[in-house]
Amino acid sequence: MTPTPAADPSRFVERFGSALTAAGMQRLPARVFAALLADDDGRMTAAEIGEVLAVSPASVSGAVRSLQQMRMIHREREQGTRRDVYVVADDAWHDMMMNSANIYAPLTQSLSEGVDQVGGRGTTAGDRLALSVAFLEFVTEEMHQLSERWDKRRAELGY
Repeated sequence: MTPTPAADPSRFVERFGSALTAAGMQRLPARVFAALLADDDGRMTAAEIGEVLAVSPASVSGAVRSLQQMRMIHREREQGTRRDVYVVADDAWHDMMMNSANIYAPLTQSLSEGVDQVGGRGTTAGDRLALSVAFLEFVTEEMHQLSERWDKRRAELGY
């Protein structure tokens, strides 16, 4: 598809990066993610990202590591070279949100063990932790159901 004459990816990168930063993401990872989203094939080396964002490739390293941990991007080896390429999935939001179950599991486990450590159920702290466990278990189950519903909706949309 040919871009529209008014296309300005750099404007999108700065605006969306700012929106992600306002939502709590660190500034450089937010800008890197926005740059990869705006790139036609969603693939860039650290040097290319650095050039687009006017930052050093070394500073890109920490940003891409953070994005990889959140499963918002992944790293591939550029074929025939030793260069890494960072890739944003077409469905990056889904991948990141579904990773929340992996994030919640250790938190849920620690909170569950903590109930007895703070005095058990029936104490204010124990009940607070138990409620936190119940909430995180609820969210995890809802995320699984949401993923199934999204898969169906995505197919309906033709993606």
